[in-house]
Amino acid sequence: MHDLLSIIKGVELFRGLDDDQLQRLAGISQRETYGEDDLIFAEGSPGDSLYIIVKGEVEVQMRDEQGAYHAALYLGAGQVFGEVALLDEGVRSAAIAAATPDTVVYRITRAAFQDLCAADLALGFLMMRNLALDLAFKLRHRNYD
Repeated sequence: MHDLLSIIKGVELFRGLDDDQLQRLAGISQRETYGEDDLIFAEGSPGDSLYIIVKGEVEVQMRDEQGAYHAALYLGAGQVFGEVALLDEGVRSAAIAAATPDTVVYRITRAAFQDLCAADLALGFLMMRNLALDLAFKLRHRNYD
């Protein structure tokens, strides 16, 4: 759990949370380990969790025009993926696979996240603000592609 706390202190999505709030966030996280090429989730699967990478890398896989998957980008320690799943019950827009052996992520389910936000309204406000800023940034930069 110590490795998770040191990582999440530097994650932009958790900016503004104090040490106690970060500890509670870590407390609802579940550690998962994946081998190289293991699928973490498939495109189109239900989105129900956010993931924080603590060790290794993951590959974000997108389909091309012919329907074949290719690596769109790689994410490493200190980065998050699946954050939209904390807000809605939509499906995954990409597949995510472990790109390195012994890839370690921590998973936070939407249900546990919502319970934590309801129990700590200040934490909930900061997280919703950070999620909104993250999504706004992605939308603005998507328009430049």
